[in-house]
Amino acid sequence: MSVAFLALALAAASPLAQATEAPELAARTLAAGRAQQAVTVLEKASAADPHDAAVLINLGIAYAQTGDETRARDAFRQALACHEVVELETADGLATDSRRLARKALKMLERGEFRSSAVAAGQLTYRDR
Repeated sequence: MSVAFLALALAAASPLAQATEAPELAARTLAAGRAQQAVTVLEKASAADPHDAAVLINLGIAYAQTGDETRARDAFRQALACHEVVELETADGLATDSRRLARKALKMLERGEFRSSAVAAGQLTYRDR
């Protein structure tokens, strides 16, 4: 599985959506290869709602893309531990739940699939609204 099939899922109702940077911006930022900038946006979103699995998955991806695999692993594990399971749509148009996606992200991290991979624009998806 490639990074293209991971959903970068963001909560439309998250407090970040009301901030100056919309949740979609973090996904676009990741797609543009600016993972460190995405980390900044997503850390704020995670601080506002530390139990948002979609934000945690995005944050894990951003950490992984910056080379911080320890923090990426922690974010993916936190997404797995969230009580609320959210439905996400992957880049290939298939629906999956946040726990399944977090498990896939952990496996990809262990296989090194986030290292030096560039996520192309248009491969990202968002949480169903």
